[in-house]
Formats: sequence, structure tokens, C-alpha cells
Amino acid sequence: MQELNPTQIAQRLHQLTEVSVALGDTHDTAALLDRILRVAKHMTDADGGTLYRPSEDRRSLCFHISINDTLEIYQGGVSGKPIDIAPVPLYDNYGNKNIASVAAYAANFNQSVNIEDVYKADVFNFSGMRSFDATFGYHSQSILTVPMTDHEGELVGVLQLVNAKNSANDPEPGKIRAFSPTDQRFIEALSAQAAVALTNQLLIQQLESLLEALVNLINIGIDEKSPYTGRHCQFVPELTMMLAEAVHDTTQGPLAAFRMNDADRKELWLAGLLHDCGKITTPVHVVDKSTKLETIFDRIHLVDTRFEVLLRDCEIRALRARIEPGANLAAIEDRLLSEQRRIRADRDFLRRANVGSEGMSLDDQERVRRIARYRWLGPDGQEQDFLSPDEVRNLTVRFGTLTEDERKIINNHIDVTVRMLESLPWPKHLKNVPEYAGGHHERMDGKGYPKGLTKDQMSVQARIMAIADIFEALTACDRPYKKGKKLSESLQILGKFALNGHIDPDLFDIFVRNRVYLQFAHKNMDAHQIDEVDESAIPGYRP
Repeated sequence: MQELNPTQIAQRLHQLTEVSVALGDTHDTAALLDRILRVAKHMTDADGGTLYRPSEDRRSLCFHISINDTLEIYQGGVSGKPIDIAPVPLYDNYGNKNIASVAAYAANFNQSVNIEDVYKADVFNFSGMRSFDATFGYHSQSILTVPMTDHEGELVGVLQLVNAKNSANDPEPGKIRAFSPTDQRFIEALSAQAAVALTNQLLIQQLESLLEALVNLINIGIDEKSPYTGRHCQFVPELTMMLAEAVHDTTQGPLAAFRMNDADRKELWLAGLLHDCGKITTPVHVVDKSTKLETIFDRIHLVDTRFEVLLRDCEIRALRARIEPGANLAAIEDRLLSEQRRIRADRDFLRRANVGSEGMSLDDQERVRRIARYRWLGPDGQEQDFLSPDEVRNLTVRFGTLTEDERKIINNHIDVTVRMLESLPWPKHLKNVPEYAGGHHERMDGKGYPKGLTKDQMSVQARIMAIADIFEALTACDRPYKKGKKLSESLQILGKFALNGHIDPDLFDIFVRNRVYLQFAHKNMDAHQIDEVDESAIPGYRP
């Protein structure tokens, strides 16, 4: 066995240094592992090599990449060709370490194994290798097996090289030789550096997975608290990405220069998932308030009870009047029926008013106040106004079901979202998540919240999310406080928003022109909502 001369050692050191730098620059795990094996083969002039990875349960070694120059085999890794070989068990059925397999031995004891000739070795079981030789007409001879462990001594892989060859400058070039001690030390050094590079990638992947899991954790909490909000938190990022891709593909107009790479997409998707994370602090009786009198229950039932008291009192008065001497029974009965009709009509009116609407008239608001002045005897026997000031305030809400105070509570979710997201130490490639997520309630004319930003002060991504948020809210049909609007009506509203400075008209143009709305509708909207859309009639849009 001929050892390397100083020049060859210097060349290998230079090669090892270059590889170390390259490993640090490689971000694709599959490409990284492929490079590790190829460099190891080249460094030792090996004819073949295998890279094993531990299974998920860490009880076996799985063939990850296999290369053999003589047999022209390249499987696994980035080749796209699967390796159909059973994993090597690390333990037997009794939990004892497997010491029969050289790869398992190296992994179990974190020790390199260098064998000059497998056909003369009697320490390990090489029946599988001999069967391979017989099948393919190959002759395995020298083997070097080196474990790859991380900074905590945890196994991340096993590198196995077969049949080292003499170099062109050696006697008998190409002849199979044993792996020298110098070969072993260089491969051990390469394995250590490769393990560090691989571990770094795995740690980054684990951190990203942990971040995504934490995001899902927040959304699970929101979904358990309010399934309607949870659905919204799933659909807004989906629609955001649909529109973002349409903008990315645009080659004309003011947004022709907008482009995204994979990192940009991941950043925007994450922002979409987190855009309403502040709602985890919003009281559920506010965020899901389905009627005007709802708190933790719908107080309309209390009002119904009071109406029953009024009806009872009418009947009591009528009965008392009937027993008076000379009572006009017909007139008493007419008066009773008239009063009860009026009371029932007012009860039915308040039930309708409690549901909420797109716009309560001033006359209806005044009727609520008139009913509120009825007098009734409460449970304590004291006469009092029929409706409390808080009930009047809720029942006279003009649009929807929320009072001004409750709207402030709802709007506060975006402040909480921004505070939550800005408090996190975002890495460089995710630094824009707070801005994207926190801007979906801003308006192009600066009249939005929480910061009152204008179009020029917002990123394209934040403006995209604003459209996605509004469109999903308009079309959602699972909200307890509203019905989902049809496609045509939703686009009419968005078109008006594009004209009045609420949303970005250039993005809305792409939203309609590329039929992003239709793509989302077919995937996520109920069939009865997907009506015919006359794009020429959409305000502000010119086909």
C-alpha cells in the first residue's frame, strides 16, 4: 500500500478546503449529500460508494445514494432512480446492536471500519455484497466505512466506499488497492465537515417546520374559538397566493416588474396564515356576533319574555274590566285584541331588527326607541323601561350587528396582530411578514387602519392581501351574522372599492382580467353563489 507524497497530500488538503466552502454554500440537501459521496469517491479514487441515512425511527440504515462507475450505477439522491434494497437493521429483535453488518457496526459504535479484502475478512457478514457481486459480475475488495455524526454525537449518515484504485502516477494504475490510513483520515475529516453542513441544513429545516407548526398552533386556537375565523385564516392566504401568482405572470402595466422567488412565496404565504392572528385575543361573542343582542347568549329571548309579560298584563286588565258592573264586554275584547296585536307586531319587529341588515332606516331606529319607553313590571316588582340603554344601543345599530365599541374591539385585532408579529425576531428572509400581514386593513387613500398608510407606503404584497381579505369576507357563506354574497355582487362591491380609494385598482384589474376570482370560486365557494358575471358592468373595470 503506497502512501501519498507531500504534493498529493497538499492537493487533497486544498480539495478538502474547497469542498468545505462548497458544502457551506449548498442549500439543497439532496444535492449536498450527492456532492459528499462524489467528493469522497474522487478523493480516494474509489470505484463505488454508498451513502446511508438513518430511518425516522433510527432503528435501521436506509440506502440513500449508490454509485458504481464500473457498473454505471447511479441510484437515489438527485438521480430520480429509487434504490430497491432493504434497509440495514441497527438492532436485532431483542434490541441488541447489530454487529454483523459493517455499516451497522460503524453506526452503532461511531467507529470507522477499513477492510482490505472483504473475501478474506471473517469479522462481518458480507453475504449481501457477495450476492451483489455474483449478480452483476463484479468483485468487491476493499471497503472503507465511516460514520457521520453531528455535534451531539447523533448519527446523521454512514459513508461507505468500495474498491480504491491506484492513481495514474502509481505503479499498476487502476489496480484495486486497500484504502490507506491517509485515505481514512481524509474521509473522516470530510465526513465530519459534511455532517456539520448537513446538520445545519436539518436544523434550519426543523426551525422552519417548528415555525410553521407554531403558526398552525395559533390557527388551531383561533379555529377552536371561532371556526368561521379559522376558515377565513385558511382561505385568505390561498387567495393571496392566487392573485400574487397572477401578478407575477403579468408582463404589461404598472405591475409588470413584480416578481417572486420561492423565498418570497414562503414569506407571503406565512404572512397570509398570520394575518388575523390577533383575533386570538378577541372575545368570541364579539367576533362571531350573529345578532345585535347577542353576548354570550342572544338577549332577544329576554325581550320576548317581557313581551309575554305585557301580553299577560293586557289580559289581566281585560279580565278585571269584565267583572266591573256594567262592563262593555265587546269593547273590552276589542281593546284587548288591539293591544295584543300591537304588542306582537312590536315583538316581531324587534326580532327582525335583531338580525341586522345592510342598512336600518331612521324610522325603524325611532320605532325601537319608542318601544323602549314602554313600561313593565320587572321580577323585582318595580316598573321600568321596556328596553335598557344598552339594548337600545345594540338594536339601533344601522349596519350589521356590531356597536361602535364592539367595532373598536374587532378593529383592535389588527393592532394586536402587528404587535405580536413585530415582537418576533424574524430572520432576514421573513422580515416582511409583519408588514404584509399588518396592512390588509389599510386603504390606498390613507383612510384605513391601523397606521393610515397610503398606496405608495405599502408593499404590493400587503395590497394583494387586502383584496383577498375583503373578497373572502364578502363571499364567505358560513358566517353566523351574514349571508355569503354571490360572485357578481362581490365584484360590484370590489369595483366600487377600487374607484373610491379602498383597494388598489391595478391589482383589481389583474384580479378580474386573469379570472382569479373564478379560480377561487370554483374551488371554495358554494355552487349557488357562482352566478354569471358581466365583467363589462363591473365598476372601474375595462375589459
